Amino acid sequence: MSIFGRTSVLAAIFSATIWAPPIFAQEAPATQRDAIEQDRPDDFYCGERRLGQWFYCAKPKPAEDAARNAQANEESATDRIAAITRQLDELKAKAILDPTEANVINYVRFQREQLDRASTFSDTWQRALWQNPDLDYTLQRPVSTVGKRLWLDNRQADRDAVLTSLGQRYGLFYFYAQSCGACEVFAPILRSVTDSHRLTVMAVSMDGGPNREFPNYVVDSGQRARMGVPGNETPALVLFDTQTRRTIPVGYGVLSADEIMDRIFMLTNTKVGSDY
Repeated sequence: MSIFGRTSVLAAIFSATIWAPPIFAQEAPATQRDAIEQDRPDDFYCGERRLGQWFYCAKPKPAEDAARNAQANEESATDRIAAITRQLDELKAKAILDPTEANVINYVRFQREQLDRASTFSDTWQRALWQNPDLDYTLQRPVSTVGKRLWLDNRQADRDAVLTSLGQRYGLFYFYAQSCGACEVFAPILRSVTDSHRLTVMAVSMDGGPNREFPNYVVDSGQRARMGVPGNETPALVLFDTQTRRTIPVGYGVLSADEIMDRIFMLTNTKVGSDY
């Protein structure tokens, strides 16, 4: 190549180097230019007229709360549990209808996953109760043999103390019938309770017949109806509050001595829901 040829090549390279636009000066894509134009304030209205207080000089971008959208799209826990149940039922039905090894394995594997999840929940539940005594119901009503025995002993002592002083305010109405076989069994039980705790009993005969345990009986002449005691079942035991003149049915039929004392104690000295 002659010197003139080399000169022309160098000149071409030098010319291309001079006139080639730098990379950072390349024109932005059309979409980017549109976005820039939309966000750029209007020079006439926002600059010269200063009317920006009446309208947006720059187009506001829509406010998007990603967390809120994610929460709205997130499936609820109830829906997830329902989906798991449906899937478990579907796998079980499929394994029963088409009991191939693969179908049975899929059902057993999925069932085992849910059993492991339930076991984890149960373990976490127990640990939470151990560490938060206000949530542990066994502190109020023990379930262990030793704790339950101690709780029953303390309750019985409280019950006996209450029943001993209960006769100062409450009395008992005992509705019976001479022809009632259950009344013959119940009367001695009731007598032992009332004698040991000094409770006053008024025996009321529904059929006019006497009672060996309560010889000072009266014949019903409408007392039961006036007291609001429903039905004619015998034996029937009713508490009567001498202060409020209120009747409190204790129970019907044959009751044991412990049942009688427990019911009277609960009806007079415990709030609803506090003993369970």
